[in-house]
Parts: sequence; structure tokens; C-alpha cells
Amino acid sequence: MAVLLLAYGTPASVDQIEPYYTHIRRGRPPTPELLGELTERYRAIGGTSPLLEIARLQAARLQALLGRREPDLEFHVALGMKHASPFIEDAVAGLAQLGADQVIAVVLAPHYSSLSVGEYLARVRAAAAEHGLADVSVVEEWHLQPGYVALLAARVRDSLARLRAGGAQRVRVLFTAHSLPTRILEAGDPYPDQLEQTALAVAARAELGDWSIAWQSAGRTAEPWIGPDVRDVVRELAAGGSHDGLLVCPAGFVSDHLEILYDLDIECRAVAQDSGLRFARTASPNADPEFIEVLAQIVGHRVRATVG
Repeated sequence: MAVLLLAYGTPASVDQIEPYYTHIRRGRPPTPELLGELTERYRAIGGTSPLLEIARLQAARLQALLGRREPDLEFHVALGMKHASPFIEDAVAGLAQLGADQVIAVVLAPHYSSLSVGEYLARVRAAAAEHGLADVSVVEEWHLQPGYVALLAARVRDSLARLRAGGAQRVRVLFTAHSLPTRILEAGDPYPDQLEQTALAVAARAELGDWSIAWQSAGRTAEPWIGPDVRDVVRELAAGGSHDGLLVCPAGFVSDHLEILYDLDIECRAVAQDSGLRFARTASPNADPEFIEVLAQIVGHRVRATVG
């Protein structure tokens, strides 16, 4: 029984940023200006992102937990990346060499979009067909998985308590996810609705009265992207004068990486501080035991559905 965890990918070192960026741009090398800007962002968070290390730890801990929980099944958890090594295709090839009887693919992103999760799963299916892996089960979405909702709600409550202890009393909670081009809306893509469903569920569990949704990390392209941008929301909150604090819950992300450590912790924090708002964000799930339990529940549910 093989589990394939799928993540976006990250350059392993500074000299890997250009090929990584070129892969994201579907083979078109970035301009020197774009490459320089991205490189500076990575330098600002220490030179590289911890995403690969975290994803590997998630895979190892999930394999250990599944082994304890399902002793009658032999589990192997592999990691495949969309834009960096180990690539999705390499991970599938490795599972085929191991002789996997069944593969369950889980994207480490809870909300489905044809431009994100859909592309991961299409590559999994194509690689599986190439290697003769017929029994591949894909998890397309898990944005309302009870354990995930409970995890986010607990972290929202804890972060709010710390913000208020620090002096902020009128705090807005912003639930964010990675923005995507607005053309997905014309096709009825479920992505924005799923983020709202997650936010509603977490807000209800955490008993929030003041919250909204914003988008972050829009791409550098000419086409429009889904908004409002989180930085614009921060400025509007400050201008309104009715808030003195801001808590960001990046519900669309499960690991620390550039979009968290730079876009939120550096860029958004600076906008909030310049606007006179106290700023905090909820801690990422990363490889914390509570999140590994969430992944195990997702996999266990799929195992029971396919085996039972």
C-alpha cells in the first residue's frame, strides 16, 4: 500500500532558483529582474525554504503512524514535487519499482482547483499509466476534514489570546489561500467556495465574530488574479479605524515556505506595522503530530473506501 504525498516544491539551494523558476514558467526562463527579485526573497528567509525538509518529515512521520495504526498493511509513503526534485514522475517510478499494489495520492493542499490540485493529479495519473500502476486512488480535496478544521480553530484561538494579551482588542481574523487567475471563476472552479467553507467551519468552531477572506501571493502575470489581496485588506482595516490588530490564518497552506515566511511574516507584517496594526499569524501545521493525524485520517478513510 503506497501513499504519495504531493507538494509544490522548492529550490534546494540558491543556485537552483533559476531552474525552479523556469519550471514554474513552463520552460520560459525568468527575466533577470524577476530572478533577482525572487532570489532576494529567498535570501530574506535564510537562502532556502524549509518546505522540502518539512515535507520529507511529514512523509516519514505519516509512514510511521500508518504502520502503527494499520499493522496488517505494509505502507510506504513517498514524496513527489510539482516543480522541483523529487518530481512527481520520479516518485511514481520509485513506487512502481517497489511493486506497489495500490497508490493513494494526497496533495498537501486542502482546496481543489483545476490549476493547482488538478494539475498534480493529472501528472500522477499519467505517470502511473506509463509504469502500469492501474490502482491509483486520488484525494481531490479535504478542506472540511474535521481534524484539519479543529487544528486551525485551536491555533486561531491560541493566536488571538496572545494578540489580546499584547494589547490588541479589536482583531480581524483573515483566512488566506494562494490567489489564482480569475479565469478559473468562469469555469465554475470550486476553489474560492472551498476556502469560504473552510473559513466558515473554523470561524464557527473558534466562535469568531470578526473575520473575512483575503488572497495572497498572486503571480507576476498580466492577467487578473483573485482578490482582495491581503495587503490591501490590511490597509483598509487600518484606514477604517475600527481595528487595532490582525491575525492571518493561511488556511490554504500546510507548511512554512516562501509564501508564509516572506509574503506574510515579512511583507504583510511590514504593511500591518506601517498601518499601526498589531500583526500575528497562526503557526503552520508542518509535521506537527496533530497534522500527521489529519493526514492519517485522510489516508485511512480512503483505504477503507477502496479495500473495504
